[in-house]
Amino acid sequence: MLSQNYLLRVRLAAFVIAAGLLATSCAGSLFKVKPVVELPPLTGEVKSASAGGVTVRVAPLLSDEESQELFEANLPLGGILPLRLELVFDSGVAVETRKVRFRLRDGEGREWKLVSPKAAVGRILKANDVYAYNPNSRKQFEKEFVAYGIDLTSPLSDTDRRHQGFVFFETPKKEPVASPRGLVLIVERLPQPVEIPLN
Repeated sequence: MLSQNYLLRVRLAAFVIAAGLLATSCAGSLFKVKPVVELPPLTGEVKSASAGGVTVRVAPLLSDEESQELFEANLPLGGILPLRLELVFDSGVAVETRKVRFRLRDGEGREWKLVSPKAAVGRILKANDVYAYNPNSRKQFEKEFVAYGIDLTSPLSDTDRRHQGFVFFETPKKEPVASPRGLVLIVERLPQPVEIPLN
């Protein structure tokens, strides 16, 4: 008959092995986000407008396939609409971008809420029912996701001619994004305000 001490050691070893396997399987990012350096050029359904020496170019990721390709997460299911933006300095005096504000309105006149990339991560996890995860995996996913956000900390000028990245909008009732109609992006606090119809 096996001793109690031996059985205790076997159980302890099995527990340590299982815990080790669980820890290593959850060590990566929650979703595999494509590196920012691989971001393809802004093409396709690009809409643009000029405002006092700045051109605003925007392309919404309206399909879940597009968001799956970049973020390996279904952002529209989480009620998040990512808009890929590019602010291009054309000429003139440097343009401060820190105070630029983005608003999104749909055909029914409802305002969509601008959310930070970190808040978008929370919505994605909730929509995909991800509640149990390694905290380091979430931090890694947040880090990779936030890198896609547009950086508006430096002004547009002759030396820094282009800012590009994503802004994220949440649907008015936090419902999944489903074929929104009449979307209009409003960009404020540029030399001139801009309204760009998206669809």
